[in-house]
Amino acid sequence: MKLTTLLRRSALLLILTASLQAVAAPKKLLVVTVTTGFRHSSIETAEKVLAELGASSGAWSVDFVHQPEGQPKNPGKQPAKKPKDTDEFFKTQMETYSKALADYNAANKVWNDNVKAYMTDKMALDKIKDYDGFIFANTTGDLLFPDRDGFVELIKSGKAFVAMHSGSDTYHPFRGYSDMLGGEFETHKAQVEVQPILHDPAHPATKPVPAGFKVYDEIYIIKTFEKTKVHALMGLDAHPNLAQLTDEEKKKELELKRYFPISWCKEFGKGRVFYSSLGHREDVWDPTWKEGTKDRKNSPEIAKIYQEHILGGIKWALKLVEGDAELGNIQ
Repeated sequence: MKLTTLLRRSALLLILTASLQAVAAPKKLLVVTVTTGFRHSSIETAEKVLAELGASSGAWSVDFVHQPEGQPKNPGKQPAKKPKDTDEFFKTQMETYSKALADYNAANKVWNDNVKAYMTDKMALDKIKDYDGFIFANTTGDLLFPDRDGFVELIKSGKAFVAMHSGSDTYHPFRGYSDMLGGEFETHKAQVEVQPILHDPAHPATKPVPAGFKVYDEIYIIKTFEKTKVHALMGLDAHPNLAQLTDEEKKKELELKRYFPISWCKEFGKGRVFYSSLGHREDVWDPTWKEGTKDRKNSPEIAKIYQEHILGGIKWALKLVEGDAELGNIQ
Protein backbone atom coordinates (compact mmCIF):
# COMPACT_ATOMS: atom_id res chain seq x y z
CA MET A 1 0.00 0.00 0.00
CA LYS A 2 1.37 3.40 -0.98
CA LEU A 3 2.40 5.81 1.74
CA THR A 4 0.01 8.48 0.41
CA THR A 5 -2.90 6.04 0.69
CA LEU A 6 -1.97 5.17 4.28
CA LEU A 7 -1.70 8.82 5.19
CA ARG A 8 -5.05 9.57 3.58
CA ARG A 9 -6.76 6.72 5.46
CA SER A 10 -5.12 7.78 8.73
CA ALA A 11 -6.35 11.33 8.23
CA LEU A 12 -9.88 10.11 7.50
CA LEU A 13 -9.80 7.91 10.58
CA LEU A 14 -8.73 10.83 12.75
CA ILE A 15 -11.52 12.99 11.33
CA LEU A 16 -14.08 10.23 11.91
CA THR A 17 -12.86 9.64 15.47
CA ALA A 18 -13.00 13.36 16.24
CA SER A 19 -16.51 13.58 14.78
CA LEU A 20 -17.75 10.64 16.86
CA GLN A 21 -16.23 12.13 20.00
CA ALA A 22 -17.91 15.46 19.27
CA VAL A 23 -21.28 13.75 18.81
CA ALA A 24 -20.86 11.68 21.98
CA ALA A 25 -19.64 14.52 24.18
CA PRO A 26 -22.37 15.63 26.60
CA LYS A 27 -23.63 19.20 26.40
CA LYS A 28 -22.68 21.60 29.18
CA LEU A 29 -25.55 23.02 31.23
CA LEU A 30 -25.44 25.66 33.94
CA VAL A 31 -28.23 25.23 36.48
CA VAL A 32 -29.16 28.38 38.42
CA THR A 33 -31.11 28.00 41.68
CA VAL A 34 -30.62 31.45 43.19
CA THR A 35 -33.66 33.13 44.75
CA THR A 36 -34.12 36.66 46.02
CA GLY A 37 -37.85 36.09 46.57
CA PHE A 38 -39.68 33.01 47.85
CA ARG A 39 -37.46 29.92 48.06
CA HIS A 40 -39.02 26.54 47.28
CA SER A 41 -38.15 23.57 49.46
CA SER A 42 -38.01 21.44 46.29
CA ILE A 43 -34.91 23.21 44.93
CA GLU A 44 -32.45 20.75 46.46
CA THR A 45 -34.48 17.88 44.98
CA ALA A 46 -34.54 19.61 41.59
CA GLU A 47 -30.76 20.00 41.62
CA LYS A 48 -30.33 16.30 42.36
CA VAL A 49 -32.76 15.20 39.65
CA LEU A 50 -31.28 17.45 36.96
CA ALA A 51 -27.80 16.10 37.64
CA GLU A 52 -29.09 12.50 37.62
CA LEU A 53 -31.01 12.97 34.37
CA GLY A 54 -27.92 14.36 32.67
CA ALA A 55 -25.77 11.49 33.89
CA SER A 56 -28.26 8.71 33.12
CA SER A 57 -29.09 10.02 29.64
CA GLY A 58 -25.53 11.03 28.80
CA ALA A 59 -27.02 14.16 27.25
CA TRP A 60 -25.45 16.79 29.51
CA SER A 61 -23.16 17.56 32.39
CA VAL A 62 -24.12 20.17 34.97
CA ASP A 63 -22.53 22.95 36.91
CA PHE A 64 -24.51 24.90 39.49
CA VAL A 65 -24.89 28.47 40.61
CA HIS A 66 -26.24 27.77 44.09
CA GLN A 67 -27.81 30.12 46.60
CA PRO A 68 -25.24 32.24 48.47
CA GLU A 69 -25.26 31.59 52.20
CA GLY A 70 -26.59 33.95 54.84
CA GLN A 71 -30.02 34.94 53.53
CA PRO A 72 -31.89 36.53 56.49
CA LYS A 73 -35.34 35.31 57.44
CA ASN A 74 -38.22 37.63 56.64
CA PRO A 75 -40.36 38.38 59.75
CA GLY A 76 -43.50 38.02 57.63
CA LYS A 77 -46.68 40.02 57.71
CA GLN A 78 -47.42 42.73 60.22
CA PRO A 79 -49.48 41.36 63.13
CA ALA A 80 -53.21 42.09 63.09
CA LYS A 81 -55.00 43.04 66.28
CA LYS A 82 -57.36 40.34 67.51
CA PRO A 83 -60.54 41.11 69.46
CA LYS A 84 -59.09 39.64 72.65
CA ASP A 85 -55.83 41.62 72.43
CA THR A 86 -55.41 44.54 74.80
CA ASP A 87 -54.00 47.80 73.47
CA GLU A 88 -50.86 47.30 75.52
CA PHE A 89 -50.34 43.75 74.26
CA PHE A 90 -50.82 44.79 70.63
CA LYS A 91 -48.46 47.73 71.10
CA THR A 92 -45.78 45.35 72.36
CA GLN A 93 -46.42 43.06 69.39
CA MET A 94 -46.01 45.93 66.96
CA GLU A 95 -42.80 47.13 68.62
CA THR A 96 -41.35 43.62 68.44
CA TYR A 97 -42.36 43.30 64.79
CA SER A 98 -41.01 46.75 63.88
CA LYS A 99 -37.61 45.90 65.38
CA ALA A 100 -37.54 42.53 63.62
CA LEU A 101 -38.44 44.19 60.32
CA ALA A 102 -35.75 46.87 60.73
CA ASP A 103 -33.15 44.20 61.56
CA TYR A 104 -34.26 42.17 58.56
CA ASN A 105 -34.09 45.12 56.18
CA ALA A 106 -30.56 45.96 57.31
CA ALA A 107 -29.41 42.34 57.05
CA ASN A 108 -31.15 41.89 53.71
CA LYS A 109 -29.35 44.88 52.23
CA VAL A 110 -26.03 43.35 53.20
CA TRP A 111 -27.11 39.98 51.80
CA ASN A 112 -28.28 41.51 48.51
CA ASP A 113 -24.94 43.25 48.14
CA ASN A 114 -23.28 39.86 48.66
CA VAL A 115 -25.60 38.24 46.09
CA LYS A 116 -24.79 40.96 43.57
CA ALA A 117 -21.06 40.43 44.02
CA TYR A 118 -21.52 36.66 43.85
CA MET A 119 -23.59 36.82 40.65
CA THR A 120 -21.21 39.34 39.08
CA ASP A 121 -18.55 36.67 39.46
CA LYS A 122 -20.59 33.54 38.63
CA MET A 123 -22.67 34.93 35.74
CA ALA A 124 -20.12 37.13 33.98
CA LEU A 125 -20.68 36.64 30.24
CA ASP A 126 -17.06 35.72 29.58
CA LYS A 127 -17.38 32.91 32.14
CA ILE A 128 -20.69 31.45 30.94
CA LYS A 129 -20.46 31.94 27.16
CA ASP A 130 -19.17 28.41 26.55
CA TYR A 131 -22.17 26.68 28.15
CA ASP A 132 -24.61 25.10 25.73
CA GLY A 133 -27.61 26.02 27.83
CA PHE A 134 -29.01 27.29 31.10
CA ILE A 135 -31.71 26.02 33.46
CA PHE A 136 -33.50 28.25 35.95
CA ALA A 137 -34.88 25.69 38.42
CA ASN A 138 -37.39 27.46 40.70
CA THR A 139 -35.52 30.77 40.68
CA THR A 140 -37.37 33.84 41.99
CA GLY A 141 -36.91 37.59 42.06
CA ASP A 142 -34.17 39.79 40.64
CA LEU A 143 -31.15 37.54 40.16
CA LEU A 144 -28.80 40.55 39.96
CA PHE A 145 -26.96 39.40 36.84
CA PRO A 146 -24.08 41.68 35.89
CA ASP A 147 -25.47 41.97 32.33
CA ARG A 148 -29.04 40.70 32.08
CA ASP A 149 -29.51 42.07 28.53
CA GLY A 150 -26.30 40.35 27.51
CA PHE A 151 -27.60 37.09 28.96
CA VAL A 152 -30.77 37.30 26.84
CA GLU A 153 -28.67 38.00 23.75
CA LEU A 154 -26.51 34.99 24.61
CA ILE A 155 -29.59 32.75 24.48
CA LYS A 156 -30.65 34.37 21.22
CA SER A 157 -27.23 33.57 19.73
CA GLY A 158 -28.03 29.85 19.85
CA LYS A 159 -28.12 28.64 23.45
CA ALA A 160 -30.78 26.61 25.25
CA PHE A 161 -32.88 28.22 27.98
CA VAL A 162 -35.05 26.08 30.24
CA ALA A 163 -37.12 27.09 33.26
CA MET A 164 -39.24 25.15 35.70
CA HIS A 165 -42.08 26.39 37.92
CA SER A 166 -41.02 29.70 39.48
CA GLY A 167 -38.54 30.34 36.71
CA SER A 168 -41.54 32.40 35.52
CA ASP A 169 -41.58 34.26 38.87
CA THR A 170 -38.19 35.76 38.05
CA TYR A 171 -37.06 39.14 36.74
CA HIS A 172 -40.59 40.60 36.60
CA PRO A 173 -39.52 44.23 35.95
CA PHE A 174 -37.19 43.10 33.14
CA ARG A 175 -39.27 42.74 29.97
CA GLY A 176 -36.39 41.18 28.07
CA TYR A 177 -36.58 38.10 30.31
CA SER A 178 -40.35 37.58 30.26
CA ASP A 179 -40.47 38.20 26.50
CA MET A 180 -37.79 35.54 26.04
CA LEU A 181 -39.61 33.09 28.30
CA GLY A 182 -43.06 33.73 26.84
CA GLY A 183 -45.03 34.50 30.01
CA GLU A 184 -44.72 35.24 33.71
CA PHE A 185 -46.23 34.18 37.03
CA GLU A 186 -49.21 36.18 38.24
CA THR A 187 -50.65 34.17 41.15
CA HIS A 188 -51.78 30.74 42.31
CA LYS A 189 -54.35 29.23 44.60
CA ALA A 190 -54.28 25.97 46.60
CA GLN A 191 -52.45 22.96 45.24
CA VAL A 192 -54.75 20.79 43.19
CA GLU A 193 -54.83 17.78 40.89
CA VAL A 194 -55.19 18.68 37.21
CA GLN A 195 -55.38 16.78 33.94
CA PRO A 196 -53.59 18.90 31.33
CA ILE A 197 -54.51 18.93 27.67
CA LEU A 198 -51.67 17.56 25.54
CA HIS A 199 -51.43 19.99 22.64
CA ASP A 200 -48.56 18.28 20.82
CA PRO A 201 -48.31 14.61 21.84
CA ALA A 202 -45.48 14.05 19.35
CA HIS A 203 -43.11 16.64 20.84
CA PRO A 204 -40.14 15.21 22.82
CA ALA A 205 -41.42 16.99 25.96
CA THR A 206 -44.93 15.56 25.75
CA LYS A 207 -44.39 12.26 23.96
CA PRO A 208 -43.67 10.51 27.32
CA VAL A 209 -46.85 11.97 28.86
CA PRO A 210 -49.73 9.48 28.55
CA ALA A 211 -53.29 10.42 27.72
CA GLY A 212 -55.23 11.03 30.93
CA PHE A 213 -52.10 12.15 32.83
CA LYS A 214 -52.98 13.78 36.14
CA VAL A 215 -50.64 15.59 38.50
CA TYR A 216 -51.07 17.22 41.91
CA ASP A 217 -49.11 20.46 42.14
CA GLU A 218 -49.26 24.22 42.62
CA ILE A 219 -50.66 25.35 39.28
CA TYR A 220 -49.68 28.84 38.20
CA ILE A 221 -51.87 31.48 36.65
CA ILE A 222 -49.65 32.99 33.94
CA LYS A 223 -49.86 36.56 32.66
CA THR A 224 -48.26 38.40 29.69
CA PHE A 225 -48.78 35.19 27.72
CA GLU A 226 -49.89 35.04 24.10
CA LYS A 227 -50.80 31.79 22.34
CA THR A 228 -49.51 33.16 19.05
CA LYS A 229 -46.00 33.64 20.45
CA VAL A 230 -45.33 30.11 21.77
CA HIS A 231 -45.72 26.49 20.78
CA ALA A 232 -48.15 25.13 23.38
CA LEU A 233 -47.35 21.73 24.92
CA MET A 234 -49.72 21.41 27.90
CA GLY A 235 -52.47 23.58 29.31
CA LEU A 236 -55.97 23.89 30.72
CA ASP A 237 -59.16 25.32 29.22
CA ALA A 238 -60.58 26.06 32.69
CA HIS A 239 -59.18 27.58 35.88
CA PRO A 240 -57.19 24.89 37.74
CA ASN A 241 -59.05 25.65 40.96
CA LEU A 242 -62.48 26.08 39.41
CA ALA A 243 -64.13 23.69 41.88
CA GLN A 244 -62.80 25.75 44.81
CA LEU A 245 -63.96 29.16 43.53
CA THR A 246 -67.05 30.98 44.77
CA ASP A 247 -70.14 30.84 42.57
CA GLU A 248 -69.48 34.42 41.46
CA GLU A 249 -65.85 33.63 40.61
CA LYS A 250 -66.89 30.49 38.70
CA LYS A 251 -69.41 32.47 36.67
CA LYS A 252 -66.79 35.08 35.81
CA GLU A 253 -64.26 32.43 34.78
CA LEU A 254 -66.77 30.61 32.59
CA GLU A 255 -67.67 33.87 30.88
CA LEU A 256 -64.02 34.79 30.29
CA LYS A 257 -63.21 31.36 28.80
CA ARG A 258 -59.58 31.83 29.73
CA TYR A 259 -56.73 29.50 28.79
CA PHE A 260 -54.19 28.46 31.43
CA PRO A 261 -50.82 27.39 30.01
CA ILE A 262 -48.70 24.81 31.81
CA SER A 263 -45.86 24.06 29.40
CA TRP A 264 -44.63 25.53 26.13
CA CYS A 265 -41.59 25.95 23.93
CA LYS A 266 -40.38 28.42 21.32
CA GLU A 267 -37.44 29.27 19.15
CA PHE A 268 -35.70 32.45 20.23
CA GLY A 269 -33.39 33.81 17.58
CA LYS A 270 -31.00 30.91 17.02
CA GLY A 271 -31.72 29.60 20.53
CA ARG A 272 -34.54 27.50 21.97
CA VAL A 273 -36.69 28.03 25.07
CA PHE A 274 -38.62 25.38 27.03
CA TYR A 275 -40.78 26.02 30.11
CA SER A 276 -42.87 23.86 32.43
CA SER A 277 -44.77 25.43 35.32
CA LEU A 278 -44.89 22.08 37.11
CA GLY A 279 -42.32 21.40 39.82
CA HIS A 280 -43.43 23.06 43.04
CA ARG A 281 -43.55 19.80 44.97
CA GLU A 282 -40.71 17.40 45.71
CA ASP A 283 -42.90 14.43 44.76
CA VAL A 284 -43.39 15.88 41.28
CA TRP A 285 -39.62 15.83 40.78
CA ASP A 286 -38.57 12.67 42.61
CA PRO A 287 -40.25 9.23 42.61
CA THR A 288 -38.35 8.27 45.79
CA TRP A 289 -39.19 11.34 47.91
CA LYS A 290 -40.93 10.16 51.11
CA GLU A 291 -42.17 7.11 49.25
CA GLY A 292 -44.99 5.31 51.02
CA THR A 293 -45.82 8.22 53.37
CA LYS A 294 -48.90 10.42 53.59
CA ASP A 295 -46.78 13.39 52.48
CA ARG A 296 -46.71 12.08 48.92
CA LYS A 297 -49.58 13.27 46.75
CA ASN A 298 -48.12 12.00 43.48
CA SER A 299 -47.25 8.39 42.76
CA PRO A 300 -43.68 7.50 41.77
CA GLU A 301 -45.01 6.92 38.24
CA ILE A 302 -46.15 10.56 38.01
CA ALA A 303 -42.69 11.79 39.02
CA LYS A 304 -41.07 9.50 36.43
CA ILE A 305 -43.36 10.97 33.74
CA TYR A 306 -42.43 14.48 34.85
CA GLN A 307 -38.75 13.60 34.63
CA GLU A 308 -39.27 12.30 31.08
CA HIS A 309 -41.24 15.47 30.30
CA ILE A 310 -38.39 17.79 31.28
CA LEU A 311 -35.76 15.44 29.85
CA GLY A 312 -37.44 15.68 26.45
CA GLY A 313 -37.84 19.44 26.75
CA ILE A 314 -34.20 19.98 27.73
CA LYS A 315 -32.92 17.75 24.92
CA TRP A 316 -35.10 19.66 22.46
CA ALA A 317 -33.79 23.00 23.74
CA LEU A 318 -30.22 21.68 23.37
CA LYS A 319 -31.02 20.63 19.76
CA LEU A 320 -30.25 17.00 20.55
CA VAL A 321 -33.70 15.99 19.31
CA GLU A 322 -36.15 17.66 16.97
CA GLY A 323 -39.76 18.63 17.58
CA ASP A 324 -42.35 21.00 16.19
CA ALA A 325 -42.03 24.60 17.35
CA GLU A 326 -44.69 26.22 15.18
CA LEU A 327 -46.07 29.25 16.99
CA GLY A 328 -49.76 29.59 17.71
CA ASN A 329 -50.54 25.88 17.38
CA ILE A 330 -53.72 26.27 19.48
CA GLN A 331 -56.68 28.63 19.12
